[in-house]
Amino acid sequence: MRQFARIAFKLGFSLAFLLAFTGCDKKEAAKQPNVVVILTDDQRWDAVSFAGNPYLKTPHIDKLAEEGVFFKNYFCTTSLCSPSRASILSGQYAHAHGVVNNFTEYPVDLPSFPRQLQEAGYETAYIGKWHMGEDNDNPRPGFDYFVTHKGQGKYFDTEFNINGAGGKEIKGYYTTVVTQMADEWLKKPRSKPFMLILGHKAPHSFYTPEPKYAKAFDEVPIPYPASAFNLDDKPEWIKQRLNTWHGIYGPLFDWRKQFPDSSPGAVKDFEAMIHAYWGTLLSVDDSVGELYKTLKESGELDNTIFVFTSDNGLLNGEHGMVDKRTMHEPSIRIPLVVRYPGLTPTNKPVVVDKQVLTLDIAPTILELCGAPALQNIHGQSFKRLVQGDASDWRKAWYYEYNYEKQFPYTPNVRGVRTDEWKYMHYPAGDGSPDQHMAELYNLANDPGEDHNLINDPAYATKLKELQNELATLLRKAGAEPDKMPLDEGIKSELPEQSIR
Repeated sequence: MRQFARIAFKLGFSLAFLLAFTGCDKKEAAKQPNVVVILTDDQRWDAVSFAGNPYLKTPHIDKLAEEGVFFKNYFCTTSLCSPSRASILSGQYAHAHGVVNNFTEYPVDLPSFPRQLQEAGYETAYIGKWHMGEDNDNPRPGFDYFVTHKGQGKYFDTEFNINGAGGKEIKGYYTTVVTQMADEWLKKPRSKPFMLILGHKAPHSFYTPEPKYAKAFDEVPIPYPASAFNLDDKPEWIKQRLNTWHGIYGPLFDWRKQFPDSSPGAVKDFEAMIHAYWGTLLSVDDSVGELYKTLKESGELDNTIFVFTSDNGLLNGEHGMVDKRTMHEPSIRIPLVVRYPGLTPTNKPVVVDKQVLTLDIAPTILELCGAPALQNIHGQSFKRLVQGDASDWRKAWYYEYNYEKQFPYTPNVRGVRTDEWKYMHYPAGDGSPDQHMAELYNLANDPGEDHNLINDPAYATKLKELQNELATLLRKAGAEPDKMPLDEGIKSELPEQSIR
């Protein structure tokens, strides 16, 4: 009898332990965070008010920063839409993931953080501008729900392919339309954690604000930046670019009808372009507010990793250039804010000064979600950095861009950026000596990159040090031999209409 009692006691204890463990599992599963990533297109780092823009007010994006983490020094490793988007998804440099231009698909067999989350039990969605594979609007691997369009899309009345059902024009302003679709998806009843990426067209050219914001900045004077006229120590290709599609005297994405025009009065076209660029972002800020409200009303806000960022930066006249592609600061520096109490347990806003890269998004999200990590990547999770552990964090990283025949206004670029210095050079692409003068900047003393020190003998030792650092970083990232196209020189013809 006593033996039976002992067995019964053991079985009862085991059952109680099992029930308790199962209950714990359910409790832990309920805490698994959701993910919402808002991805804009071509938004430079200072095109938000919390970064110091005196005219562009973005209260909803600011609120994310006030309640989360603002990364002051966040950079893309290739300042071009498709390569950068692929790096965000994969955690890899462009040379590794293979999307080195705007016409290449994300490889179907390449892992990504959405696919990892899907396999870990998440319900996943992508809505908006995908921009990898110009003529393909079909669903991509890793997403349960997928809405996109071919090419760039239009600010008004874009034809969307909704989850593979085929193209269908949806009337309305792009930002509003995709926000409504995202809102509806978030409100669906579900038993799984969710992951949503919302890809905005804004603020990509051709900049077209929503009608209610069309005149929002009419009273704000915008001159050309002073650096546009200080090109004496810059490489010749930058001067050659002035009158092209990517120069301040060119067509300015159709805001200037007669070009090239270097007359003083032509600055009015430049001003109108910047006004329109900012105007598109007012609608994006509204979008952030709408999704914030939806998450809060559903009770999911504090259980959601809410990320706001962009694919690359943009030159707005600096050094006489518009567009991106180059390694100059406005081209590579982009906004990143992350709101998630699980990342900032003190519930106080955090500002991170260390250099964080697009490569770091994927590993960070996966770590925070407790999902399997991606293998053989170049990025690293910034969770520990945000929480105060900066030991062994990167002090240098390298940049890569490949010359494009379709947009022959920027040469091949390879460069290295440290916390205080930047070196960039322009390989010919066939192993022969560089065709263009390199650039060297002391960012600590010259954040605007106004004084090229490349030919100053006083910095010869620093130059050699940075060249060695670049070679080391390329080798460590598996980029040797470094493959790139032949630089065929800066050209003046406009790009084909369909790819602008």
